[in-house]
Amino acid sequence: MGFFDKLKEGLTKTRQGFVEKVSGVLTFNKSIDEDLFEELEETLIQADVGVNTSLKLVGALRARVKERKLKEASQLKDVLKEEIGRILNGDNQTLQMEKGKINVIMVVGVNGAGKTTTIGKLAYRLKKEHLKVLIAAGDTFRAAAIDQLVVWGERVGVEVIRHQEGSDPGAVAFDACKAVSSRREDVLIVDTAGRLQNKTNLMEELRKVGKIIRRELPDANLEVLLVLDATTGQNAISQARIFGEVVDVTGICLTKLDGTAKGGVIIGIKDELKIPVKLIGIGEGLEDLKDFAAEDFVNALFMGQEE
Repeated sequence: MGFFDKLKEGLTKTRQGFVEKVSGVLTFNKSIDEDLFEELEETLIQADVGVNTSLKLVGALRARVKERKLKEASQLKDVLKEEIGRILNGDNQTLQMEKGKINVIMVVGVNGAGKTTTIGKLAYRLKKEHLKVLIAAGDTFRAAAIDQLVVWGERVGVEVIRHQEGSDPGAVAFDACKAVSSRREDVLIVDTAGRLQNKTNLMEELRKVGKIIRRELPDANLEVLLVLDATTGQNAISQARIFGEVVDVTGICLTKLDGTAKGGVIIGIKDELKIPVKLIGIGEGLEDLKDFAAEDFVNALFMGQEE
């Protein structure tokens, strides 16, 4: 199955929970009036697009109706597709690996969002691109997180720098920075803890790890990749805000898109946070971590909805 077909299949639940409901509102022979806009607004909010972004989209639709002198509700579907594309496009939407430099990807996010799996798939992908990769098991608070990374490392043929459970994450980051520098590796992927219930300590650890990376590898190209679980809907935006207060998030990886009806959250994330979605997870396979392409996403989302 090609990537677009896989994306289209993966977005089935979101299509049913979002686009098909929107299409139900924008039916033929329905006139464009205030009741329609209110119904559409409510539908977008229920589809996890978010209140602010839903208001923005409906506001844009109102403006297009006046500009284009549209009369029938069914004409708004293509306009909505355009406006969603407008929100999702722009910015640098791919992970930037610079040749001739050490590239560090600091992976942050709450436990359960899919960080470990994302790191494993990312290491596999970068290795396939003929880059030399090292992983640092920086979530030292959970033995399971370290063990899972070691398994992934063995699976994809990448070494994992690790310490014992309960050790200092900063020390792991320090050792990993020294190792990637002395061995002239291309990429260092650093896992971090994600225990939001202990928010203050967690955020201090993240700050410290980030500071160590910048101190030990001052010339490195640093990406801070926030992993969010699409199935959590609006909670994903709340998580992004919390992590954004502490680290300079440069990109988002949205996981589990294939298992949720809440994929519309990707629109709210991009609109409200202004952080580019760089990667999406649409399956369990090694190849199922893909670059996010706004045009492909919108086309796959609206597939089969054209009049």
